[in-house]
Amino acid sequence: MGSDDDRQRLGRLQAYYAEHRVIPSYARIGALIGMRSKQGVARLVDRLKGRGYLDKSPDGHLMPTARFFERPLVGKAPAGFASPATEVLGDAISIDDFLVAHPASTVLIRVQGDSMIGAGIFDGDYLVVERRAEAPPGSIVVAIVDGEFTIKYLQRDGEGWLLQPANPNYPVLRPRGELALFGVMVGMFRKA
Repeated sequence: MGSDDDRQRLGRLQAYYAEHRVIPSYARIGALIGMRSKQGVARLVDRLKGRGYLDKSPDGHLMPTARFFERPLVGKAPAGFASPATEVLGDAISIDDFLVAHPASTVLIRVQGDSMIGAGIFDGDYLVVERRAEAPPGSIVVAIVDGEFTIKYLQRDGEGWLLQPANPNYPVLRPRGELALFGVMVGMFRKA
């Protein structure tokens, strides 16, 4: 990104955007980052534009680019044995770039219920779902059964297609007619 000062300034701008959903005016940027010089603010904005974090809309207002939403990838943390805690700054990634391969056909669905807890999917989680009419067996899908959505594993046996929950308290669903797939889960997130 450049200097640590620019990283901190970008962080303040990102925090402002997260709260207000707009990039502030040059004067407000100066107040936000503690810079009084109009030329200093203009140079900062030029640097952020040059590095791909900001752009101008057709009407001349500052707007964030996709890179503005990237988050630093700071290393790996073992889920097994502990390792020395060192923060290694790596590349930055956008969560969308990581989870969304086909933006026009990707939606978010909020989970209700506990039929998939064995798959690590809990009530209130958000699924990243790619709209598709077909999926291979074993996929976690959002299906439409009797006019209602359900999230289950898509399976096939000698009798045909079925929807398998990941909680023994729920029955296997065998569609009586045609099974309609809404989409396939390609990712998931939750707020801690």
